[in-house]
Amino acid sequence: MQKRTLGPCVTFFPQPTTIISSVADDGQVNLMTASWAGIVSKTPPTMAVSLNVGRKTYENILQSGEFVVNMVPACLAVEADYCGIRSGRNENKLERAGLSLEPAAEIGVPLLAESPLNVECRLLREVELGDYRLLLGEIVEIHAADSAFSASGEIDPRAFDPLVYLGGIRQYWNLGEKCADAYKDGLQIADKNS
Repeated sequence: MQKRTLGPCVTFFPQPTTIISSVADDGQVNLMTASWAGIVSKTPPTMAVSLNVGRKTYENILQSGEFVVNMVPACLAVEADYCGIRSGRNENKLERAGLSLEPAAEIGVPLLAESPLNVECRLLREVELGDYRLLLGEIVEIHAADSAFSASGEIDPRAFDPLVYLGGIRQYWNLGEKCADAYKDGLQIADKNS
């Protein structure tokens, strides 16, 4: 495969599209779209998000010590983009985008009701990265849409329909079909070489 170099940049595919909910000291809820987010530890369950220090969401998280990472379904691509290009300092993004909230189970920051997967987090620590801060949050609860589960309790990933962001080229995409089963199909190669 022939390749070209791009230099140090933020082009990496795909990145999850999430909307981070946070609460200011005055009780105002803010929503911010972020694609630099992900699970970084199983023990203890930890979520990481990277935010610019000038963001209202960063300020809110430092003040409250809590945040929710809300997975964005593909049907909310326009609303998610809006929540990423406007500041909560200047307008009520929740109202303007026509989104709604519901209470969290363990923290004071609400969940985005339209999100099929919400991760409640308590801030553990931050790591300085230039103008950004990597915020590590202890996962204290996860909410998943009932509609994503079969009668036997198995998850149907199609019900989540996650929106992904293609960093560098600035595009949103949804996912295609399943290609393989993790922790299983790779054994075909392992068994072949044994």
